[in-house]
Amino acid sequence: MRLIKEPFSITNQYLSPHAEASSPATTGSSAIGALPTWNLSDLYPSMECSELKADIERARTECRNLVRDYRGKLAEIASHQDASSLLAVAIQRYEMIDDIIGKIISYAGLLYADDSTNPINSKFYGDTQDQVTSMTSEILFFQLELNRIDDLLLDNAAQTLPLNHYAPWLSDIRRDKPHQLDDKIEQLFLEKSTSSASAWNRLFDETIASLRFQFGEESLSIEPILNKLQDVNGEIRRQAAEALSKTFQENIRIFTLITNTLAKDKEISDRWHHFEDIADSRHLSNRVEGEVVDAMVSAVRSAYPRLSHRYYALKARWFGVDALNYWDRNAPLPKTDQRDIPWLEARDTILSAYGRFSPEMAHIAKQFFDLSWIDAPVRPGKAPGAFAHPTTTSAHPYILLNYQGKSRDVMTLAHELGHGVHQVLASHNGPLMAPTPLTLAETASVFGEMLTFRALLDQATDPLLRKSMLAGKVEDMLNTVVRQIAFYSFERIVHLERREGELTSARLGEIWLKVQSESLGPAIRLDSKYENYWSYIPHFIHSPFYVYAYAFGDCLVNSLFAVYENAPEGFAEKYMAMLRAGGTKHHSEVLAPFGLDARDPAFWQSGLSLIERMITELELLE
Repeated sequence: MRLIKEPFSITNQYLSPHAEASSPATTGSSAIGALPTWNLSDLYPSMECSELKADIERARTECRNLVRDYRGKLAEIASHQDASSLLAVAIQRYEMIDDIIGKIISYAGLLYADDSTNPINSKFYGDTQDQVTSMTSEILFFQLELNRIDDLLLDNAAQTLPLNHYAPWLSDIRRDKPHQLDDKIEQLFLEKSTSSASAWNRLFDETIASLRFQFGEESLSIEPILNKLQDVNGEIRRQAAEALSKTFQENIRIFTLITNTLAKDKEISDRWHHFEDIADSRHLSNRVEGEVVDAMVSAVRSAYPRLSHRYYALKARWFGVDALNYWDRNAPLPKTDQRDIPWLEARDTILSAYGRFSPEMAHIAKQFFDLSWIDAPVRPGKAPGAFAHPTTTSAHPYILLNYQGKSRDVMTLAHELGHGVHQVLASHNGPLMAPTPLTLAETASVFGEMLTFRALLDQATDPLLRKSMLAGKVEDMLNTVVRQIAFYSFERIVHLERREGELTSARLGEIWLKVQSESLGPAIRLDSKYENYWSYIPHFIHSPFYVYAYAFGDCLVNSLFAVYENAPEGFAEKYMAMLRAGGTKHHSEVLAPFGLDARDPAFWQSGLSLIERMITELELLE
């Protein structure tokens, strides 16, 4: 069952897909300029403030009142001649609670992401999770009872206003109906989550944040050491890769235990909720059919030789070798400009690209810079990578980055701003219907990247710069499509084998090397030191099977861009309307105005063909 408000985690954020390519920064590097930090006072002034305490007490009171007024009564209300108005009032009260709780848990979660090694932040986050879980447990009955109302009664009531406003949400939650259990069992699952999955998620986060990697005389956290995989010096890349492997191996037992425990926890939940396939619960929450995902995965896997194998063989030739070592996979091309891109230049580049497409999109994105909704510098204990968190519709989203000034960092900023713009545009739907399924949510972020890339490419006149930019974009697309489907394949094998018993660290390493070898091809040389790199990927821990959403979004954006380039007139208006829809429409509905259908196998081939054409262009530039 989906909860009124999940505890803050990767699951209710929107992550950058470039986990291995994230990079850090200092607050005031002379090359990139001063970097912004976020202002969380738009949520609450402090964790001790009276406003927060008042909201917690208000949420508790509203939960008790909802129980008093509606538990055991919703079916009777649905039979009333004024059912549309009465049920709408009930849902409005439920939605108000969702908004308050969303604000509370978002504040605690963002403080935790700011520094998960700070014991004060950790305690506040844990205590807030406990309070939120207690409140959501109390009102868990509401969605369960709505789903027990006779379909005909509810459908009739939802045909007229005011209940008609909530028809998309009612339709959405009724998808859960076949997997719904008795109220007490659902309550037990929810209450136990803080001492099971949520606790293991938190252990992972705090372990990753506390890891240190020895690089020469330096002891680095995960962000700085990952950044060295993009250094122009191959020896630095090799040393960084070995430092990563060494520390991962020293901690492999705990990562193996976390992985096994969470896989088992998911198997128990799936079994009780009558999900057949290990990814069915993810498909349900994404509102995408399993056969659509299977068709996409099949299309991408069959394209490995035409995409990743072909590109990395090309890159190996550029480096004058038969095969690249795995630490050279994201290495910058020889003889290319590797200057640091100042923060203000990155901002202006993205806003300009957004503005050429839609002035409204640029206006919304500009607010993130002007109103301190972005946290960009690296700090000890800060969450790695990047994400956009929507908080709740009465507030606004926040973006976390680790900005170093590389071109990939600019793309990551464009990616997360795409999420942010989407979240702002969808907020008018309210807390229950603003959230977008991950498959469509990743469309806005990848589209933002593509707008930025196209704008930069159009300005590039130097052949070497154009080659570097094309190669960088192809690598990002391979990370977004091929690599994420390989991640999905890894997860499927792990979760299927976990049903038969625990997996050893060695077995997890074997699976990892197998799927990576298949996806990357013979031009990437893997060895035993790479076998533990599965251990730090946060998606596996926080949100099983999330990763295919990136490939879905990338292929979708490639198809959308083809429509845009062929018929730009009126496209921006239709695109912005798609973002405004939030979670009120199925992917088939939002794609119909563009003449696209994800159920058509040709749809995926169309998206993948764009990557092939870019690789062909690179081959011609050799």
